[in-house]
Amino acid sequence: MSKDTVSKTLIVALSVCLACAVVVSTAAVVLKPIQEINDERNRQENILAAAGLLQEDVPLEEQFARVQTRIVDLRTGTFTDAVDPATYDNLRAAKTADSELSTSFDDLPIEDRAKIGRRENYATVYLVEEQGELDKIILPIRGYGLWSTLYGFIALEADATTVAGIGFYQHGETPGLGGEVDNPDWKALWHDKEVYDGGEVAIEVIKGAVGPNTANAEHRVDGLSGATLTSRGVSDLVRFWLGEYGFKSFLENLKVGGA
Repeated sequence: MSKDTVSKTLIVALSVCLACAVVVSTAAVVLKPIQEINDERNRQENILAAAGLLQEDVPLEEQFARVQTRIVDLRTGTFTDAVDPATYDNLRAAKTADSELSTSFDDLPIEDRAKIGRRENYATVYLVEEQGELDKIILPIRGYGLWSTLYGFIALEADATTVAGIGFYQHGETPGLGGEVDNPDWKALWHDKEVYDGGEVAIEVIKGAVGPNTANAEHRVDGLSGATLTSRGVSDLVRFWLGEYGFKSFLENLKVGGA
């Protein structure tokens, strides 16, 4: 092959690569607004679904209009205007080393049972009202299972202790085992469970099934069959986020009309 032929081949290859790069970049720019809209709709659907409020025959915008998005300072358990709820990202804040936005578990007097590394100092919460009265409290939760970090929401009734529902929108647990966190039958077991007993977090996922003779059954949820570590991970992450260094102070303030 002559040098001239090699040069032409290289020119054609580089031209094709450049054209492909332009097409991909243009597509990414053009599709980004659509992707952002879809991501927002997916977030809203997951929030409503966790509380058992998602209705297929009602426009999503109409359903989510009932939801108030607020920011809570987890250090004080109170609402704050320190960050904008329209743009604030809990997960991004947790990944930064900025001590104003997040706190390392090295600086918290508690073991990192949820295995999240850092806890954001400001958290987004969702409040649903019915005829002007608080109806549901929906909180973001996350923590490590067997193979992955599970991301989801837990919903509480207005009493701030009774579980209204739970759901995970992202995880990498084993299908048919830990992946059963997506099973509607298992998620239904959380409904009406009580989080606190005497002010302490008592809810947990146990090994095996909750039966009529199970002690403190109102605080217990069936374990996932064949998925002990995922079950333990879910239990640990829920207990952390509803505990002293999660949303507990906020929930206590909310119950007495504060926050």
